[in-house]
Parts: sequence; C-alpha cells; structure tokens
Amino acid sequence: MGNAIDIAAVGALVGDPARANMLAALVDGGALPASDLAYAAGVSPQTASWHLGNLAEGGLLAVERRGRHRYYRLASPLVARMLETVMTVAATGRPRYRPRSRLDDAMRAARTCYDHLAGRLGVALADALQEHRQIVLTEDGGRVTEAGARLLDEFGVDLARFGARRTFCRPCLDWSERRPHLAGIVGAALAARAFELGWVRRLPEGRAVAVTPAGRRGFAERFGIEVAPPS
Repeated sequence: MGNAIDIAAVGALVGDPARANMLAALVDGGALPASDLAYAAGVSPQTASWHLGNLAEGGLLAVERRGRHRYYRLASPLVARMLETVMTVAATGRPRYRPRSRLDDAMRAARTCYDHLAGRLGVALADALQEHRQIVLTEDGGRVTEAGARLLDEFGVDLARFGARRTFCRPCLDWSERRPHLAGIVGAALAARAFELGWVRRLPEGRAVAVTPAGRRGFAERFGIEVAPPS
C-alpha cells in the first residue's frame, strides 16, 4: 500500500494543470522566479506561491535565494526524467485536437530535456554515437567505449564539471520521436559543448533550440548528422 500511496501523492502534484505547466517550464534544467512560473501557469502570484510550496514540500522542486528573490528549479534529474516519461506516455494516447504551431515543430526538431539534447537532433546524435560504437546503450544505462572516449576528448568535452552523483550515461525515451536520446553526464556534457561552440542556441520560448549554420557544419563533420536548415 505504501508505494501506491506515494504514487498517488506524486500523481496529484503533477496532475494539476497549473502545477504541470510550472514543471514543464522547468524541464530545461533552469531556475525561474515565482512570477515567471505564475505566468507559465496562468494563475495569480498568490495561487502560484501555494502551488510552488506544495511542489517543494513534495520533493519535486528545490528553492534557491538570489538576493531578495526565490528561484525554483527541478529537485533533480530524476524529476526531469519522470516528467519526460509522462510526456512520452501522454503522446502515445489519443491527443486532443490542437493546431500545430511553429513552436511545436521547433520542439520536435531540437530541444533540451533537462540539460541534454532531445528531439530529432538528440535522437540522431544518440544513433550516430551507437552506430560508430562510441557509446553502448542498454535499457537503463550505457557506457562509453575507447573510441567514444577519444571522440569526447577531441571534442573538448569536460565530464568532470557535471560531478559524479548522477548516472554517467543512459538512454532517455524521447516523447516526440519515441526513441531514445542520450542523457546522463555524457549527454549533458555533449549538449553543454554544443552550446559553447555556438552550434545550438536557445529560442525565446520554451525548450526549443535552433541549430546554427556552424552547428549544421559541425554536426555533419564531427558526427555525420545532417541537419536541415530552417524552412
């Protein structure tokens, strides 16, 4: 009974539409103030404060102070993984009709999932690394081969900056492609390096990212991934 009660408690936290929108706004791994999360949820600041308190008490959010303000972020990569899995399950059901938007298309093309790359770009990166035997992914984990270690070193990836208190390398089921992209320390480090090199840049809304002309050349030359220019 205990596990069922725990599942129900987490489900109740995630299942409220306002709280779900707040959590979705934080899946990119960033931290936002209560005012931004109130806007994302479409609720008043007072209502947002109540929801955020519940999410923090339930262990889904962490709070940090920056001067006089409080910023909220997901409590851990595990919470992000749970949310991405829920999105994947939701995408397999019968969706309610909603006109496609340019943001929808951008999210499916390339986005962040917590701190790693997702969408068609993220899945293509995972596929390329596996095809060249640079990583080996299992159902719940993965490892970097000697060839992969050489690639990461040549690419300038710094794994040490992401610490050791999380999964090193694992697949993460992509909700839009329904195939795995690469998560864990390796996935985060590759995404961080792509941002540093200017291969990808964040779009103003949501978690979508755009691949730059330098990125299209870089992904093709380094990983053999052809990224179509924006239409």
